[in-house]
Amino acid sequence: MKIRLNKGRNLKLAGAPASYEPAETLRPDLCAICPDDFPGFVPKAAVAAGDAVECGTPLLYDKKHPELKLVSPIAGTVKDVVRGERRKILRIEVEAASSDSFVHFDKPTTPEALRKLLANSGLMAMMRQRPYDIVPNPDDTVRDIFVTAIDSAPLAAPVKAPAGKDLEAAKTAVRELGKLTDGKIYISHAAGTDFPEIPGAESVEVAGPHPAGNVGVQIANIKPVNKGEIVWTMSLDVLIRIGKLLVSGTLDSTVEVTISGPEVKKAAVVTTVAGAAMAPLLKGRLDDDSRHKRIISGNVLTGTATGDGADAFLHAPYRQITVIAEGDDVDEFMGWASMSPSKLSTGRSFPLSIFRKFFRPDARLNGGRRAMIMSGEYDSMMPMDILPEYLIKAILSKDIEKMEELGIYEVAPEDFALAEFADTSKLPLQQIVRDGLEYLRKELE
Repeated sequence: MKIRLNKGRNLKLAGAPASYEPAETLRPDLCAICPDDFPGFVPKAAVAAGDAVECGTPLLYDKKHPELKLVSPIAGTVKDVVRGERRKILRIEVEAASSDSFVHFDKPTTPEALRKLLANSGLMAMMRQRPYDIVPNPDDTVRDIFVTAIDSAPLAAPVKAPAGKDLEAAKTAVRELGKLTDGKIYISHAAGTDFPEIPGAESVEVAGPHPAGNVGVQIANIKPVNKGEIVWTMSLDVLIRIGKLLVSGTLDSTVEVTISGPEVKKAAVVTTVAGAAMAPLLKGRLDDDSRHKRIISGNVLTGTATGDGADAFLHAPYRQITVIAEGDDVDEFMGWASMSPSKLSTGRSFPLSIFRKFFRPDARLNGGRRAMIMSGEYDSMMPMDILPEYLIKAILSKDIEKMEELGIYEVAPEDFALAEFADTSKLPLQQIVRDGLEYLRKELE
């Protein structure tokens, strides 16, 4: 199957690595798991400060589904269970031991045992279900499973086609996951890549600008989600982790992280562990100037601002760090109204959009929030068969019937990220969509 998308936009940002091959391996001394990275997961601590843990030991479990867990990515000792207001768990920090040790999981012999393994190992928490874009319920009946092997976000590393042991792990995972659905497993990959055929999965070639790499866009163009249906989604690296777990019985928590952005002087790809502390990853890589910087775990459109202090950690999905200027210390003539050639526009308002140079963004809003303008600019950024402006209005008015009619079951916050960037009304579209999904879920449960 082939899909060609025309809507969307690739943002050409400065600061890409010269090579996307891993430059070094950094074993972190400190890691953290943040439950807010896993929407729909209601956390309860399974450990306390001072507890010894192995890679794969449960740190948190879900109050509604206790079999669903978040596990330690390293062996070591629990440093702290960090809480915020009203004792909300913000993260659990683990100090690394001098040597690795692993929890060994039994190989599943039935589909029910496979569901239990995925839940207990923390790998189910790395998946998402549609509708609602939340961590899956292990007990749900799954229509189809969608695996995305393409990342079209700004400065994201190209997803490598699996080979060798990774390919064998992917084949094992597909074979076993096929027992959990009566439908199909779809694997979407970028056009032009030599992606191997995997028995039991249907290969989908996707061409087009961002957000072509969003799994929601792929679902909408392959087989949309209707009311009452549930599909599971995951990235290729999660599929490979599942296969490795089934083969070896141990959890692989290593990740390749792209460190990039206009404020990075030594952009590179680094091999580390999920949830690693930010400071060691960024040491010696940032521009040595007085400019204020925003450090983002993830890409500039959907990532989480972290800083680089002792409380800054790599957030799920653990693939990218982007550093841009904060912009609060900029003294610019005419401010946001300046026609500086360094500015980017989704139209032809600024010279940079004509010359197609690389853009060096900062974190400024560049204007104030105002009433929604029904200009069709959201639609031009979303290759999905929905009416995004009307859906946002339905969410804001909490009109459940209209939300359902306008396709809320198909979307996730990340699908609106590019539209949020282009939005002349400066609305926080991703947060609006997340709030709408949560409201809908609570009302219909």
